[in-house]
Amino acid sequence: MAEVGRAAVRDPGELLPGGFWEAVAVWLEKPQVANKRLCGVRLEARRRAALPRVSPRGRRPNAGPEQEEPGAAGRGPRPPEGGPGRGPEESRHRRQQGEGPGEAAAAPLPVEGPGQPDKAGAGEGDFSAWDLDSLWDDFSRSLAGGSRELLAFLTGARAGSQPEAPSELDVVLRTVIPKTSPLCPLAAPRREVVVQDVLNGTVTFLPLEEDDKGNPKVETNNVYQLRLGRSKEEWFISILIFCPERWHSDGTVYPKPAWLGEELLARLARWSVGSKKSGFKSTLSLISIIEYSKTYQALKEKHKDMVKVWPEVTDPEKFVYEDVAIAAYLLILWEEERAELGLTAKQSFVDLGCGNGLLVHILSTEGHPGKGIDVRRRKIWDVYGPQTCLEEGAITPSDETLFPDVDWVIGNHSDELTPWIPVIAARSNYSCRFFVLPCCFFDFVGKYARRQSRKTQYREYLDFVTEVGLACGFHVQEDRLRIPSTKRVCLIGKRRTYPPTGEALMDEQRTRYINSRQGRPVSPPGREPPRPPPRAAVARAGRPHGRQALDAGAAEEGAEARAAGLWLSGFHPREKAERVRNCAALPRDFVDQVVLQVGHLLLDAERPCAGSSPSGSLRAWNRGGSLSLADVASELDGETLRRLKRECGGLQTLLKNNHQVFEVRSGRVRLRDWREERLRKQRRPQAKRRPFSEAFKTRLCWFFAHHPDGCALPSDRCPFAHGPEELRPAQTPRRKQVL
Repeated sequence: MAEVGRAAVRDPGELLPGGFWEAVAVWLEKPQVANKRLCGVRLEARRRAALPRVSPRGRRPNAGPEQEEPGAAGRGPRPPEGGPGRGPEESRHRRQQGEGPGEAAAAPLPVEGPGQPDKAGAGEGDFSAWDLDSLWDDFSRSLAGGSRELLAFLTGARAGSQPEAPSELDVVLRTVIPKTSPLCPLAAPRREVVVQDVLNGTVTFLPLEEDDKGNPKVETNNVYQLRLGRSKEEWFISILIFCPERWHSDGTVYPKPAWLGEELLARLARWSVGSKKSGFKSTLSLISIIEYSKTYQALKEKHKDMVKVWPEVTDPEKFVYEDVAIAAYLLILWEEERAELGLTAKQSFVDLGCGNGLLVHILSTEGHPGKGIDVRRRKIWDVYGPQTCLEEGAITPSDETLFPDVDWVIGNHSDELTPWIPVIAARSNYSCRFFVLPCCFFDFVGKYARRQSRKTQYREYLDFVTEVGLACGFHVQEDRLRIPSTKRVCLIGKRRTYPPTGEALMDEQRTRYINSRQGRPVSPPGREPPRPPPRAAVARAGRPHGRQALDAGAAEEGAEARAAGLWLSGFHPREKAERVRNCAALPRDFVDQVVLQVGHLLLDAERPCAGSSPSGSLRAWNRGGSLSLADVASELDGETLRRLKRECGGLQTLLKNNHQVFEVRSGRVRLRDWREERLRKQRRPQAKRRPFSEAFKTRLCWFFAHHPDGCALPSDRCPFAHGPEELRPAQTPRRKQVL
């Protein structure tokens, strides 16, 4: 046994030992957040057991199902709720009627368990759940019969002593799934038994191997343990290896001991005192992680050349690999749906607000018939070819925008259409399903208005879209995608909450709910929205005449909308030509005038006394003073401010765009001193220094032309041109090559 690392943990918030078990839960259920070579894990089974007693005659240890009777509950403290031990979901699962203790011990993890697919082992081929009960009994018998060293390692602090009453252990069977890549395409999943001893503060990882007959057994080579301890007034976490001389590092599931003692230990210590419970589901919780990893790698290899020919101004790597990941998720989701329903034909789809259309292209090339619709055509559309069906047109939710022959309606960052996706799917046909990935926050009409300050805006908006799906009659599921985006939670509606015969009644409920979003309070999820009061009752309530007139106007608009087939008045699809509002489209002479005016304000803000430079030959260069953005705005005329307010970010954006002249930090602006920029570049390591810039001397130096002291740098050291004779023609930047 060897300790490969120990870290002291400061606990000012008194989060330990509960924080330690939350950190262990992350490493148990989501090890990929620390080990980037892993795709994820599948938790397959969990049972409660007792630590085996040493038996000199090698008889069967007392670790059978009888240890799981309720009387064993007093033998030790339970793991904290939310930790890796038996939580309320598992307790309810094991108390199902007719389930005996032995059956509960080897039962798969509950459906709603963290990091767990809704069907354990679904679609995993030969990787079905083993009988954890018999596996643990065999292992316990070997420990009690002769493996005294491993038993002492397992017991942690009680090594060499026999406990008076053995504490309950939480035994978990998990499959660790490595990432597949061109360099390592055959990385096989590995099985582990994880033993958590809350009373002793230890978590032991036991790798499993198959013998000649295919039976699983514990392999002692790569056994390691996480341990929480306390010395005087200080907590510490340590990582120990059972047989360091026989440790075999495969570079994926089992890294080098140094990585365990440094990287993993540091993360565990940080998670223990800083971890917060997430309000979202675990990543890829609804599909097979193994199949997703294979599909994602295959699609990434197939479409990686798209990065090289990307004609849009957006980042090709982000958008290409993000759409590849979304497509891989949908393909696995649909494949499992076909297997569940016994279908052979591939699902059809329509992507509303498809943007660059790459998701439509990938799904179409994989054999799924479908099309994408967007208000604006993109340059990349011409690259896909005629087999990818993309249409340019605005979508207005109405009786004209239904898709009766489509299986799935997709909304991938669909902006103002996001809350309408479940409605369109529900009204298209009874068997239509939806997939929506919300990003920007829109209501049925206009921007979404926050109502609950206790939630983040993102969480509240996801709850709103979920509520829309419930009001439309869907069972709504939530999952997190593995994409390079902060908005990566998707909502899926696959099944209805009502029979086909109830369609007319449900559509009335949808209509009432949609109308209730126009300034009226909405009901909690799962409850039918209240019917709006009759107009006569509203009039009798003694409301002012003006409000009655507004209501009458709204009723008139609603009647006109219904006559035109619209589902709600006031909806406006985005404009075909997207207006640039980052100050880049402002006239050059206007920008130059503002820059010159602000520059003079800063020079007049603080005039330093004349002095000598470090060489003693020239006076000091006047950098001027520092002003707040509010002070600068107060000096500008009203028309200039009104013009800037129409742009996103206004004055601050304009000043940041002119970073050659200004430095904006923490709401204050000052002139940029390029001597400091050169010093910062010189202090950087050689490997991090940027090569010769293609923009060198392609623009005139503002300080050379407008500063009373000229430029602070000599001509040969300034990146900008000191006069027209130094100007070089601008070059088109070379696109980054992806190998």
